[in-house]
Parts: sequence; C-alpha cells; structure tokens
Amino acid sequence: MNHIKPKDMKKIIIITVTVISLFLFKGINTTVKAQFDAMFTQYMFNEMFINPAYTGYKEGLSVTALHRQQWVDFDGRPITTTVSIHSPVYQESMGLGLSYLNEKIGVLNRNLLYASYAYRAKVSEKGRLCFGIMGGIHVQNEKLGELAINDPDDPHFTANTKNIVTPNFGFGMLYHTDKFYVGLSIPRLIDDNVTMGSYGKVIKTIKFRPKMFHYYLTVGNAFVINEAFTLKPQLMLKAVINAPIEFDINLNALIKQRLWIGASYRSGADISGIIGVYVIPQLLVSYSYDYSLSKINKVSSGSHEVALSYLFYYKNHRIANPRYF
Repeated sequence: MNHIKPKDMKKIIIITVTVISLFLFKGINTTVKAQFDAMFTQYMFNEMFINPAYTGYKEGLSVTALHRQQWVDFDGRPITTTVSIHSPVYQESMGLGLSYLNEKIGVLNRNLLYASYAYRAKVSEKGRLCFGIMGGIHVQNEKLGELAINDPDDPHFTANTKNIVTPNFGFGMLYHTDKFYVGLSIPRLIDDNVTMGSYGKVIKTIKFRPKMFHYYLTVGNAFVINEAFTLKPQLMLKAVINAPIEFDINLNALIKQRLWIGASYRSGADISGIIGVYVIPQLLVSYSYDYSLSKINKVSSGSHEVALSYLFYYKNHRIANPRYF
C-alpha cells in the first residue's frame, strides 16, 4: 500500500481548501456593503474565535486576552474585549475551549459566549487536519436613555432595551504543521437580527440564511532564515455575499526567539504596526497601533490594541520554543 508523502498531503490540503473557498465565494460581488464580525489587528493570537478548528492546537492550556480601543477620540467608537481558553485533550486528538467577547458601540452592548470543540486528525509526522464546531449565545442590549435627543417623548427612545438573548453556531476546518497553516470557517451560521420598534419593543428574528454567512480564509507560513531571525507572513480573507471581499495581510519578524515586530494592512481601512515580546517562553505581551486610511482619521487619533497570551504546559510535555503560531 502506497502512503501519501507529507509534502503531497500539504498540497492536497491547500488545493482542497482553495477549491472549497472558490466555490463558497462564487457570486460574491461589490454592490452592497455588509457588517463583519468584531475585528482585531492581532487576530492571529486568538483565531479560535473565528475558526473553532484551532481549538486545542497548542501543546497545553492556552489563555489569551485582547483589548481593542478603536478610533480613539471618536464618540461612540467600538471598544472590544475578548478572552479565550482552550486545550488539547485525549492525546491531542481533540480540543476543547471557551471564548467570550464584549463589544460596545455607542449605546449598543454585546456579549458573546461560545464553547468550542475540535477533532484533530494526525495526517503526517508534523501535520494535522482539524474540524471544529462552536456553539453559544449572543446577549445584547441598548442603553437608549443615554442618548441626547431633541424630543424626550419620542417613543423609540423612552426606555432602555432588556437583554436580548439569541443562539448561534459555527464551523471551521484547519490544516497545520509547526510552520504552516491554512483554515476556512463560518463562525456565525445563524442570522440573529434585532431591530427596535416603538416604546422600546424588540423585534427579534433568528434565521438560518446562507446568504448572510461570513466566510474566513486564513493562511500563514514561518520562514526560518536562521536561528536568530524568522519571517512570518499571514493573510486573512473575509467575505459576505453581496459585499466587498476584505483582507488583512501582515508580515511579522521573530528576532532571537524573543521579539516580534511586524506591520499589517487592512484593505482600504488601516495600516498597523505590531510589537510583542516573550517575557518568558510561555508568556507573550503584544501591542498594535492602527492608522486609519479613511476620512475618520480627521476625528480620530487611531486605534490601540493589547494582547496577552499565556500557555500552561502539562507535566512531562515540552513547550515549543519558539512558537510560530
């Protein structure tokens, strides 16, 4: 019986994901804009939230927190915080995780809580093919009483909304080695649309609508130049039917296995600088600054983001140093 070589397996995975992506993205045009999920410049440190197949891909219990202050000095700007925890289980053949996100935009306050599971099949000496699912709830409310309005008797703004709870689910797949990865996901399968009626009445619709799916394609590779210098380019494509395809592209350099320095570009939106340091092999502290390329830079001093990641290793299990992904 002939065995598939690791290099051939990698090619098969890349071709398969590419074909699936082209099929899913077929028909996407640029006629109407749509709202994407909460965005992070340093998404690479918390990819489990957009692709549950990442669950358990590190060697131990991973805890990551990101905080983003977008468009500083702009009233009602998005402020987003996310925390995730995940770990491999059953000899790294599976992964379990939890993730939480809070986002404030104007009077809107959203909380998302998800549990994630991944099945991790070893397909070569260093490669794994992973399939993940996630499920959770969205809780949101609007503090309409905080708005300054001309007509205090306007029935649309006489009361704050109660907590609105809706379920959601997601799916993703991932192939990775120690230096390469490619993933495809749909993190929100349910369109949970909430609108406001008169006197604070909530109109909630929960539908499975494929036309509203948000597709994410991520790919990255680490090029080890020598023991003291590694280059890591990464790309993320985001797409919704009847909306422009957006992309984030970044290039990071790891210096002496301790210092990360990089730059990022978000299509038609921002350019960013990233700097991070491994305080110890298990602890990464990172910061990024975004400069907006749109007209909003006239009223904003940019966006700031901080990331903290700690890896609790298990007894008799060595931590990879350096860790590229």
